[in-house]
This record gives sequence, structure tokens and C-alpha cells, in this order.
Amino acid sequence: MVVATDMAGPASKRTSSTRWRDAALFVALCLMVLGGLGALAASTGWAETWAALSRVTLWQVAALLVLSLVNYGLRGLRWHIFARRLGLPLGLSRNLTHFLGGFLMTITPGRVGELVRMRWIRRETGWSFERSAPLVLVDRASDLTAMAVLMIAAVALAAGPSVWALPVAALAVVAAVVVTRPALLARLGDAGFALSGRRLPRLFARVRRAARTLSRFDAPALMLGATALGVVGWFAEGAALWFLLKWMGAEIALWSAVGIFVFATLAGGLTGAPGGLGGAEAAMVVLLVAQGVPASIAIPATLVIRVTTLWFAIGIGALVFPVAERGSKVGS
Repeated sequence: MVVATDMAGPASKRTSSTRWRDAALFVALCLMVLGGLGALAASTGWAETWAALSRVTLWQVAALLVLSLVNYGLRGLRWHIFARRLGLPLGLSRNLTHFLGGFLMTITPGRVGELVRMRWIRRETGWSFERSAPLVLVDRASDLTAMAVLMIAAVALAAGPSVWALPVAALAVVAAVVVTRPALLARLGDAGFALSGRRLPRLFARVRRAARTLSRFDAPALMLGATALGVVGWFAEGAALWFLLKWMGAEIALWSAVGIFVFATLAGGLTGAPGGLGGAEAAMVVLLVAQGVPASIAIPATLVIRVTTLWFAIGIGALVFPVAERGSKVGS
């Protein structure tokens, strides 16, 4: 795992081995996803699939990328706001570099590799992992809250609303509440310590320390503003799917497209697979077809939107990651 240590010797060898394992798993999943989409396209008809894909121009692809940049920019600004609230002595440019550079580690299972941001923070500020970890918790919780808001709005506003989004939205809200309520998180840490027979004392002690630090974020105005940034950001990518479907010739309501995009993103994340590969694509294709989108459009639309969201983020991360690494080493 990337965040393990900067030490040389056996630890660094294990880190290198883990990197290769994660990369191999990611490549294997990519091949499986491409194979599955290819098989679906073949069963639908290559001519129809290619015809839908050829309707999308380079300018339209550029517009999709701009909408993704809106998402990344607003969430990066939110990361900076949280970092400043936590007391991190870093400016906007460094915080954005950390946030964007971490996208490269989306390829790790469960996206745990994104915790490399904590390593950069430790190098540049001397802050321990435990001290900066609440930043990751509150950032993820804010994303969950924003996605839950969008899914609930999709159920309420989409033509012919479906209930498939409600359970996932409820889970997202519960997770966000647990992570952002210091007192509740501390109680869960105490309960886990007691139920485990007082095993893993260090783990639950860390949970309690994280809960104390999270009290810095216990401000309604802060969380409302952060949620608003997340809602607008994720809505931009959901709207990108709607535009793409329209350009390919499919008729679907805006909020249906937004709901499907957010649901598929969360479903992919729940699988724990790198980048949600497999789960997100399957959910998106199935839900689009269920909404009346022809499979010959749903399949290429899923492929294109994943390229302009997931793969675009990984590409940005690949460009920024070396900058973050060099900058953190200079500051250490």
C-alpha cells in the first residue's frame, strides 16, 4: 500500500509488491470490463453500437471533460476548506495538488491508496497520520451526503420515479452521519472496544482520537457549504451522462440520468474494486436499459462516461502525482 512508509528495506519491498499487485488487479478488471461490454455490444450489434458512438464529436467529448473538471475543482476546493478548518498550514495550491494527485491511487482496492495524501501532508507539515485522518473521513462523508441528496432528488423529480435509489441513499446518509458526528463515532469506538473483548485497543483508541478531532467540523454552516459544493460537482457529472445520451439519440429525463450515474458510482464503490470497476458499469447499463435506453446506446454511453470521469481523473492524477511527490520531499 502506498501509504505504508518511506523506510527502506523489507517495508519498501512490501510496498512495491503491493503496488504491483494492485496494478495487476486493476489491469485484470479493466480487461474483464472491456470484455463484458464488448460481448454485450456484439450481442446487440456492432453496427448499431458504432453508429451511436460515432454521433459524439470531439467538441462534445471536450464538454464532458469540462463538466468533470467542475466536479474535481469544486471537490478540491472543499478539500482545501476542510484542511484549513482542521488547521493544516498549507495553501490552496498545495492542497489542490494533494487532492488531484491522489486520484492516481483510485486504482487501489477500495481506493485506500488515496491515503497517500496523508503521507504528503506528514512530509510537509510533520502531522501524524492520526492527526490528519479526519480530513479523509469528513471528505468522504461529504461526498456520501451530496450523493444521497442527488439520489433523493432523482427519486422525487424523475419521470416515473423508482425506489431503487432509496436504500442506497439511506445507507449513504447513515454513513455520513456516523462519520461526521464526533460523539456518535466515539460511542461506536467504545462499543467496538467492548464487543471485541477489549481486543485491538490501539484501533479503537484511534477511532476515539479521530472523533475528538472531528469536532472541528461540527458546524452546520461549514457542512452545508461543503455539501452544496459536492452536490453541484456530482450533478455536473450526472448531467454529463444526460448530455451524452441525448447526443447519442436516447430520450431520458435529466434527473433519471443523474440518479443512474450517482447510483452506479456508489454501487461500484460498494464492491471495493479499484475505481468501482465492473460494478459501476454493470449497474449503469442495467439501469439505462430499464429506463428505455436501447442497449446499443447504453453500452457505448457507459464506456464514454467512464472514460471522461474515472479515467480522466486517473489521468489527471498521473500528471499531478509526481509534482506532489517532489513537493513533499522538498518540504520534508
